[in-house]
Amino acid sequence: MDISGKTKVVGLFGYPVEHSFSPAMHNAAFEHLGLDYCYVTFPVPPERVGDAVNAVRALSLGGVNVTVPHKEKVIPFLDEVSEEASFIGAVNTITNNGGRLTGYNTDGRGFMQSFAEAGIRAQDKKVLILGAGGASRAVGYYLCKEASAVYLHDLDAGKAGSLVHHLNALRGNALFADGSAVKNNEFFSGIDIVINATPLGLKPDDPLPVDIALINRKQVVCDLIYRETALLREASGVGCKTLDGLGMLLWQGAFAFELWTGVVPPVEVMKKALALSRSTKTAGK
Repeated sequence: MDISGKTKVVGLFGYPVEHSFSPAMHNAAFEHLGLDYCYVTFPVPPERVGDAVNAVRALSLGGVNVTVPHKEKVIPFLDEVSEEASFIGAVNTITNNGGRLTGYNTDGRGFMQSFAEAGIRAQDKKVLILGAGGASRAVGYYLCKEASAVYLHDLDAGKAGSLVHHLNALRGNALFADGSAVKNNEFFSGIDIVINATPLGLKPDDPLPVDIALINRKQVVCDLIYRETALLREASGVGCKTLDGLGMLLWQGAFAFELWTGVVPPVEVMKKALALSRSTKTAGK
């Protein structure tokens, strides 16, 4: 890449962000298309979110992605938020149009695109989402339009209950699953799709988000973490169809790319860059 004074900078706000595969994915796409852009990461401590968003204007950045723990916290500092992101209550992409900042959420669309590519359908299925953060909101926004029932569970029952209430404005099929339900075999036997939207699995010594003994081979098990987690390994061993978060990462990035550049993204180039990044990281390099 030939970086100059004319190069448009985009990037990622999060804390931490050093582990992100997004720079490799986006920079490969920019280089492939010959676009004068570069993508970098910005570690933003939680107390500096407002400063960071204002810096998008001050530094004339082309835009940014937003990841944990800032997806909800950036909203008050934006000029406008898309209808979808407003309903979800979380932003993962910010565009800068002459100093006017608009927030979008491409996570849900990214998840559903990866879902479809894997041949998984949510229509008339019962889905259990573990976790009630920004990613759960984005995924739930779409799944509530298709699934027969979407159960939400979080260690913070109030947070899960609030999300259930919010999602019920869509179709009225969101339900709260308490701690006893997610440990109950009868409840689990009726679930078709299990989605881990918690951070459990990011660290090698993390406990499983659910008891693997409750999982049966007819279920689809998804993890929004973009590598194979212990949950996915165990579920695959039981005979389940599994899906990690790499496809969601790819497609949410592709949708963000188009918002920033107005150019159709080279998805296959981005996919190869992600796969290479993951294999290199897995090898410890």
